[in-house]
Amino acid sequence: MSELKLWGRATSSNVQKVLWMLGETGMDCQRIDAGGEFGVVNTDAYAKLNPNRKVPVLEDGDLVLYESHAILRYLARKYRQLLPDDPHWAIVDQWIDWSSTTLTPPLIGVFFQTVRLPLPKRDAAVLDAHAKVLRGVMRILDGRLGGHTWLAGDVFTLADIAAGTLMYRYFEMDIEREDLADVARWYGQLQNRPFYRDVVMTSYESLREK
Repeated sequence: MSELKLWGRATSSNVQKVLWMLGETGMDCQRIDAGGEFGVVNTDAYAKLNPNRKVPVLEDGDLVLYESHAILRYLARKYRQLLPDDPHWAIVDQWIDWSSTTLTPPLIGVFFQTVRLPLPKRDAAVLDAHAKVLRGVMRILDGRLGGHTWLAGDVFTLADIAAGTLMYRYFEMDIEREDLADVARWYGQLQNRPFYRDVVMTSYESLREK
């Protein structure tokens, strides 16, 4: 049995990032359902792994690590996968952080208003505010991809996993989207990767609040 153990439900986009990377690199890992309908995160035992009571959590022997991007970086550096050895790794880091600070907040905000919340609980003003920010963010992404095959350059890296995981939700949500040719081209490349299809392009119907 693998020494790697990953806690988290498969419908979590942050868990999906780690699962996608594990698939791309051929690393074996035991996944344990936690969060959402599975509970677990509210137990004292889980709090010892992650006091934030969120997923994912990675256990690698005696090492316990949380925060999805920290987990991606750890695995990449330990197994020397998907992270350049030369100073170009800083560009990868830059776009990973951009995904956290700039892309994720408005995209998840739109996702909550259009998917997670039932119609009576949705707030049109909140949705419009998030959607406005998201449109600007997606133009930045398109501009970057206009000069590069992948987000950090000419090869697939952790940067594509960090940002690309959310693209399935972006393109599946019932929202108006601008015609961004390079984002569409990049998303097509992501869809051609088997583990993206297997891990990321999965139903999120269970996330809808009843």
